[in-house]
Amino acid sequence: MPELPEVETTRRGIAPWLEGRRVTGLVVRERRLRQPIPRALTSALTGQRIDAVSRRAKYLLLRTAAGTAILHLGMSGSLRVLKPPPPPKTHDHVDIELDDGRVLRYTDPRRFGLLLWTRADPLAHPLLAHLGPEPLGPDFGGDHLYRRSRGRRAAVKSFIMDGRMVVGVGNIYASESLHMAGIHPNRPAGRISRLRYERLAGCIREVLGAAIEAGGTTLRDFTGSDGQPGYFAHHLSVYGHAGEPCPGCGAPIRQRVIGQRASYFCPACQR
Repeated sequence: MPELPEVETTRRGIAPWLEGRRVTGLVVRERRLRQPIPRALTSALTGQRIDAVSRRAKYLLLRTAAGTAILHLGMSGSLRVLKPPPPPKTHDHVDIELDDGRVLRYTDPRRFGLLLWTRADPLAHPLLAHLGPEPLGPDFGGDHLYRRSRGRRAAVKSFIMDGRMVVGVGNIYASESLHMAGIHPNRPAGRISRLRYERLAGCIREVLGAAIEAGGTTLRDFTGSDGQPGYFAHHLSVYGHAGEPCPGCGAPIRQRVIGQRASYFCPACQR
């Protein structure tokens, strides 16, 4: 599933081509996504100028004076800016046509994504209203994690993957951040000190920041807005490396299922 770095990479890729452009039409070939694309979207969006392309967690927000299109890539979605647009393929579900002849094309083989519309503040939308802070924003830090973790017995990996605590720390990035911080992924969240949470928060920022700069992690289905995969996978220290030596101490990396997700860690470095 495209995570925060992949979505931010996509946002950075499409924003220069969309911001300031006017929507001249909307072609919807398949409405049946995770939620049906509202029929009112065509009339609501057509004729509007896209003032900004922003991101909240893993949601992309196409902001106009009349409202905001909320887009989620689901498990296999991608966006590409095309000129001229080639003939659509089977999974090319939506084209947003722009006044310069370009098209923003949404492709989603599994159809787990979303394309919705709101005239209200998008951050108050039910999908976004209860999300935690952005990990790269000013409201996130070790003190936030420490306060929210008190009394919690859940594994720290599950805790930092909970979007109500902090958004965008997906499975890969949780494993990498915990390894960098030297924290065992199965340690109860409520039994980690403030000092260790300060280090973990810094590691989360570092891992996500590096992944964004590298273009996201190469996943089976993900490609960036330019059609190219990300390359952060080449820099992963533990994720997917079970049985291989830890880059820090040489001990074999182990794999364990935590919270129904595959988790990778070093039994020697992480406590």
